[in-house]
Amino acid sequence: MSDFDWNDLRAFLAVARLGRLTIAAQRMGIDHSTLSRRLSALEGALGTRLFDRRPSGFALTADGERLLADAERMESVAIGLRARLDVDAHQVGGTVRLGTPEAFGTYFLAPRLAEFCAAQPALEIELVANPRSFSLSKREADLAIGMTRPETGRLYARKLVDYALGVYAARAYADSAGAIRSADDLPHHRWIGYVDDLLWTSELNYLPQVSAAIHPQARISNVITQLEAVRGGAGLAVLPHFLARTCPELVAVLPGAVRIVRAYWLIAHADTRDLPRVRLVSDFLTRQAEAAGDAFWLGSP
Repeated sequence: MSDFDWNDLRAFLAVARLGRLTIAAQRMGIDHSTLSRRLSALEGALGTRLFDRRPSGFALTADGERLLADAERMESVAIGLRARLDVDAHQVGGTVRLGTPEAFGTYFLAPRLAEFCAAQPALEIELVANPRSFSLSKREADLAIGMTRPETGRLYARKLVDYALGVYAARAYADSAGAIRSADDLPHHRWIGYVDDLLWTSELNYLPQVSAAIHPQARISNVITQLEAVRGGAGLAVLPHFLARTCPELVAVLPGAVRIVRAYWLIAHADTRDLPRVRLVSDFLTRQAEAAGDAFWLGSP
């Protein structure tokens, strides 16, 4: 076997995880022709084909699957070495990609980033606030905020915070619609819910917990757009209190009768959880959640 470059192995890992050459090249910060040459060089050095090139993307061959496990072990060693060097040099820099649900990332975390950026000028944050789950094993993120505790994989998770949700309406809708005196009145109103087959987690399936008789007229794939629909008077929706509180034109409907509680989990991969840069972000998230206190519950400032 000829010698091969570690950068070629990094190229292999990127394509194996992302499945497409152009996306992997963008993630690595190189052009796709350079990435293609690195893959070819690695295949030449190993004397085997690692990918099947298909119209849908790059699929690992049997040899590629076997190499993936070894490459990830080598990557783990490299990550650990980098962490020790950073500690020895008393410096924390680099980039941390944090994946979060869109409401948490946009309305809770983003306004608090100024404090972190001022305290850690050498550290860069990539905040990905999307309605989806993130694969830490595929290095889609260094840290993730999830709505459930993962049950598989080399992952560490701990509850970051519990939060409550309630039924909300625009004040104009509440004034013009029929009176809502009890939960029995709720199914007779217009509702906004999620698109069933686009739910990225079952934790978002709130409406059956309110009433099995509710059938939303408008189905929207993410909570921020749902919020705007409620503000526009399209109907009722279940919203996190910390999100609805940002809109003074919304009113809570039957706050004492409808109470839904969910949790945000802080998730890290075993290979990267102890990196100083990852620990700094993890500790910051923990402090912010603890300092927010009752902000995640109804009636808080």
